[in-house]
Amino acid sequence: MQVIDSHVHLYPSELNAAPAAWAATRGEPHWANLCTRRRKDGHPVQGFPSVDDLLREMDRAGVERAVLLGWYWEQPETCVWQNRFYGRCVQEHPSRLIAFATLHPGAGHWPTLGEMHRARDEGLVGIGELSPHSQGYGVDDPVLREVLTLAADWKMPVNLHVTDPATARYPGRVETPPDDFVRLAKEFPSTNFILAHWGGLLPLRDPEARELANLYYDTAASPLLYERDIWGRFAAALPPGRVLFGSDYPLNVYPQLGAEPEMTRLIAEARQAGAGEPILRENTLRLLSR
Repeated sequence: MQVIDSHVHLYPSELNAAPAAWAATRGEPHWANLCTRRRKDGHPVQGFPSVDDLLREMDRAGVERAVLLGWYWEQPETCVWQNRFYGRCVQEHPSRLIAFATLHPGAGHWPTLGEMHRARDEGLVGIGELSPHSQGYGVDDPVLREVLTLAADWKMPVNLHVTDPATARYPGRVETPPDDFVRLAKEFPSTNFILAHWGGLLPLRDPEARELANLYYDTAASPLLYERDIWGRFAAALPPGRVLFGSDYPLNVYPQLGAEPEMTRLIAEARQAGAGEPILRENTLRLLSR
C-alpha cells in the first residue's frame, strides 16, 4: 500500500544554503527560532533537503505523493516567494508533489486574494500551514475571513498550526487557544480545516469539536508530542475518515534513533498502531478531490 504524506515542508536552495542568514535577511526570526536551532546533543532539529532529496526519501519510504505545506511566515512577501517555488515543484513533478499556498492577511485585501488566485492558477490546491497566532493577526481578521470563504467556494482545505496547551515549552512556542478553532469551524461550516499535530488533542478534550465534521486532524510530529497510544485514542474518539497521515518531514521526529530526518519510522509506527489505507492515503485524496 502506497502512502500519501499530507504534511511536508520544503524550501528553495537559497534558504537551504544558509538558513539562519537567510532568515535574518528576510525578517523571519520566528521561523529561524523553530527551524534552525539544535538539540542538546548538538544535532539540528531538522534538515533542509532539496526537491531531489525529498523524492529519494519518498521512494525509500514508499510514499506515493507528498503534500507540500507553506510556512506561517511573518512577512507577506515570504509567502509569495514560497508559493512561486511550490508552483514550480508541482509543475515539474505533478505525479509526486501536491502543494498548499501560504498567505499573510497583513498584506491587505487585494494582495492576499490576488495571491490566492495566482497560487490556484499555478496548481496549488489548499491553504496553509497558517498560524494566525504566530503571524500576528487574529481569527477575526477580515482578510482571513475572506480567504476562508473563498477556500470553501473553491473546495480548498485549510491547514492550521495547533499547539497543544498541555505540552512542554520549547523555543518559539506560540499558544493557539483551542476555542479559536472550534469557532472557525462553526462560523465557516463549508470550509474544511485540517488541524495540524493531532489538533493539540482538541477532539479528545472537547466533545463539541468531535461533532464538527469539517475538522480534520493530521499526525505531523507525532512522536515528538505524544506516546504511541495516540493512534488508538483518536480511533476511539473519531471516525477514521477525519485523520490524515502527516510526518512533518524534514523535521527529525525520532532524534533519539538517528540524526537525520526520515519518513519510514513514522509510517511503520502508524501501521503498527492499526492505521490503514484511509488514514495513510485515502482520506487525503478524498479531501483534495472535493
